[in-house]
Amino acid sequence: MAAEDLPSEFDVVILGTGLAESVVAAAFSRVGQRVLHVDRRSYYAGDWASFTFNGLLSWIQEQHVSTSLLEEGEELICLSNSDSGSIRNVQVFCFTRWITDCFVTQASQTQGEEPEADRSQSEPAKKKINYAQLVKEGRRFNIDLVSKLMYSRGSLVDLLIKSNVSRYAEFKNITRILTYRHGNVEQVPCSRADVFASRQLSVVEKRKLMRFLTSCMEETEEQRAYKGRPYLEFLSDQQLGDNLQHFLLHSIAMVTEDTPTEEGLASTRHFLHCLGRYGNTPFLFPVYGLGEIPQCFCRMCAVFGGIYCLRHSVSCLLVDKESNRCKAVIDSRGQRISCSHFVVEECYVPANQKKVATPSRFVSRAVLITDSSVLHSDSEQQVSLVTVPPIAAGCPAVRMVELCPSTMTCMPGTYLVHLTCQSVGSAYEDLSPVVTRMFRTPESHDRENCPSVLWCLYFNMADGSGVEVEGHDLPSNVYVFSGPDGGLSHERAVRQAESIFNKVLPDEDFCPPAPNPEDIIYDGDTAASTGGEDEKQEKEGAGGEEKNEEGEAGEEEKKEEGRAGEEEQKEGAGEEIHEKEGAGDLAE
Repeated sequence: MAAEDLPSEFDVVILGTGLAESVVAAAFSRVGQRVLHVDRRSYYAGDWASFTFNGLLSWIQEQHVSTSLLEEGEELICLSNSDSGSIRNVQVFCFTRWITDCFVTQASQTQGEEPEADRSQSEPAKKKINYAQLVKEGRRFNIDLVSKLMYSRGSLVDLLIKSNVSRYAEFKNITRILTYRHGNVEQVPCSRADVFASRQLSVVEKRKLMRFLTSCMEETEEQRAYKGRPYLEFLSDQQLGDNLQHFLLHSIAMVTEDTPTEEGLASTRHFLHCLGRYGNTPFLFPVYGLGEIPQCFCRMCAVFGGIYCLRHSVSCLLVDKESNRCKAVIDSRGQRISCSHFVVEECYVPANQKKVATPSRFVSRAVLITDSSVLHSDSEQQVSLVTVPPIAAGCPAVRMVELCPSTMTCMPGTYLVHLTCQSVGSAYEDLSPVVTRMFRTPESHDRENCPSVLWCLYFNMADGSGVEVEGHDLPSNVYVFSGPDGGLSHERAVRQAESIFNKVLPDEDFCPPAPNPEDIIYDGDTAASTGGEDEKQEKEGAGGEEKNEEGEAGEEEKKEEGRAGEEEQKEGAGEEIHEKEGAGDLAE
C-alpha cells in the first residue's frame, strides 16, 4: 500500500517484521483489530530473513555502511534508526578459484598416469562451479540469517496448525542427525529403527540405549537424586559407554557436560516426544528457508485487513504526559497516526529509554556453500543436523545444519551449510577451526575427501535471549520484542508473541483457526443474499425450511469432501502441515 494513502487511526501499530512481530500482527488482525505493520527495510522478516545469493551480497554491503505535530500536553520520544549493532564482524571468503587451481594442479600431476574413465568424466563436473555461476544462479539460493529447526511437537508447529497458517508453506523432514567424533562424521541412532540398524553400536550397547531411552521418559526417584548435578555424571552412573554418552549428551539432549541433570533429562524427553510425528527425526524445515514463516503470518494478517508498508518506519511516538500512554506515532513521512497500542523491535528503542542492561551476548554464525555432503549416502537429498562438541578446551559446541537442493535453498550440485554457536570471540575465530577440520579450504590439511567450500560468510549476531524487553522507560502501551536467540527452536519468539497479545487482549483467543476460503462471507455480497434467503424462508414456511435443509446438507457434503481431499495430502518428507481438524492424527 502506498504510504500516502495510510489511514490516520489504527488499534495497533507494529514496527518490524521479525517472527514474533509477524505472529502477533496476525493474532491481532485475526480477532478484528486494525493493524498497521511497517518495516524500514525493503524485505520482510528483519533478522529472521532469507536472501537469494545476490540479495545476501547486498545485505553484506549494507552491514559495512552503516515537531510541529505536537499537541498540548504531549512529549516526543525519537526512535533509533539503526540496527547495525545486532550484526558485527562480517567476513566473506570465496574459494572457487582456489578449488579450480587445485584441480588443475592435480590433473597436471597425473598426466603420466593412465586416466580412469569414470574419474576423468566426473571430476571436472564436480569442480567446475565458480563464483560467476553462483551469482548467475543466485535466485536458486534462499540463505537464512538465522539457523533454526522446527520441533515437530513444538509451539511453532502447533501454532501453524491451529491458526491454519500452515496452508501457506511447505515443509521437509530433517532426514538424519549426525555428530562429529574422533575426526569423523557419524550418524546418530535416535529412533528405534535407527538403533537396531546401527553398525556403530554393539548388541549390548543397543539394549542399554533402548532401556535408557524407555526409562527416562518418566521421572523417577533416582533421577530426582541427581538434581543440580551434571547430566554427564548421571549418564556415566547409568553404566553407559563413551559412545552412548556422546550420542545422548551432544546429539539427543544437545546440552553441555555441565548442564544439570533435570535440564538434560527434560531435553531428552522433548527430543523423544517429537520423534515419529512427521518422520524418523524430531525436526522439520520450511522449504525456501526460515524467512518464509514470518511472511506466512504476515499474509494471514493481510487477509484479515492488516496494512503493510515496507521501506517505511516510525520516527517518533507522541505520549500523553498524564496517562503515560502512546497516543499516536509519527511515521517516516511526517504523518500523524493515532493508535491504542504500539509494538516495536528492541533495536528501534533509543539507548536513553532502555533499562540498564546486562552486557550483550552474541551468536557466531557461518554460512557455507559447499560442493558435497559431509557424509555421503545413497541419496543426495539428505537434510542433516550435525552436532560438533567443543574441539578443544574453551571452545564452544557448534550446531550445523546442512541443506540439500530439494529444500529450495541452494542450486543443484551444491549444499548450503549453516554453523551456529555461542560467541567466545568473533565468528571467524569461533567457527573457522571447525570449518577447516570438516571441510576443504586453503587452510585445511589432508582433507582431500572432505567437501570443498566454494564460498563462506562469517558474522556475529546479537543473541535475543540476553536482551531485556521489559522495564524500559517507555509508555505503558508500548511493547518490545527482542531479536532471534541462539537456540535451535522457535519457542522464545512464540512465547513473546502470545504474552504481548494476552496483555493487550486478555479475553481473546490467541491465533484462532482461520476459516477455509469457501467459508468466508464477504460484506455486502453473501451477507445480503443470505438475509434475502432468510426473509424468503419465513414467507414460504415449511416448504422454505425444507429447501434450506437440503441446501445445508449439500454444503455439509461439500465441506466433508474438502476435508477428505485435505486428508489425502502427502505425508513424510516434503509434506505440508495441514490445518484440518484432527491434525494431531497426522502425526501418529
